[in-house]
Amino acid sequence: MGATTHTRATIDCDVLPRFTAAYLRVAGDECAFIEAHTAHALPRLLAELSKHGRRPQDVRWIVVTHAHLDHAAGAGGLLAACPNATLLAHPRAAANLIDPAKLVASATRVYGEARFAELYGTIVPAPAERVRALEDGETFDVGGARLSVHHSAGHAKHHFVVHDPALSTVYTGDAFGLVYPALQHAGRFAIASTSPIDFDAAEARRSLDLILGLGAEHACLTHFDAVDDLTVVAGQVRAWIDRSEAWMQECLASEAPFDVQAKRVEGQIREVLSRTALTSKDLELLAVDIELNAQGVAVAAERSRKK
Repeated sequence: MGATTHTRATIDCDVLPRFTAAYLRVAGDECAFIEAHTAHALPRLLAELSKHGRRPQDVRWIVVTHAHLDHAAGAGGLLAACPNATLLAHPRAAANLIDPAKLVASATRVYGEARFAELYGTIVPAPAERVRALEDGETFDVGGARLSVHHSAGHAKHHFVVHDPALSTVYTGDAFGLVYPALQHAGRFAIASTSPIDFDAAEARRSLDLILGLGAEHACLTHFDAVDDLTVVAGQVRAWIDRSEAWMQECLASEAPFDVQAKRVEGQIREVLSRTALTSKDLELLAVDIELNAQGVAVAAERSRKK
């Protein structure tokens, strides 16, 4: 019997090219998906599985790093398509995947029903008996490879990263920032994700240290793909976390209403970006992230004020 073959493949899930990724992890006859994106991505995920000569029945695990909809909205649908799979999630995320009603209601209030359907499709609840919540440090096996999860708050309280020593890889979700390929034309460009509602600068820095401390050669980001210069990326993301913390402190010191605070932070983000090599087209690509990051900083200030 030959040695088990271990591979991973990046799956481009989003309407925007190279914007949101999922990963197919193949180990011999067993497979795992890491991230599920939305219902719209299901054909792409299954096509990648077929491309590797595997069937939905071969999928043992579906892993989501956290419950934000661009990572996990499609998890229930993917689980239904893969009859032998178990869904793995952070304990705080697992409950929302079993009963996504609150996630759906919250996002529908923001986007409206038509836009919500366009963005995320149908969110299928995951049967509780097919969901396993993983505590910090717990492991799972794929074809003889042992992977571990490490809770990594800062972006979201319900976030973990997945360490895959067999491939010297860590799947980082949003804890290692955003590194869109389209923005790398003038050298490495990485930015933190401080979107609502759980931005915590101290925890975000701890998560960076955790990821670097795993000693992996490759970090596989959901936004987007594998990076090998982990120290460089971490340094840039840390700088954005530090800036965001300073902006949050300014919000705390101000009595201005939330909308005014968020708009001010958005302007501060854009002012920093104006000193980079990004073009106006690049800033269009980042527009949603800039707005969400600013809102997340303002939300963090409001939550801190209420403690």
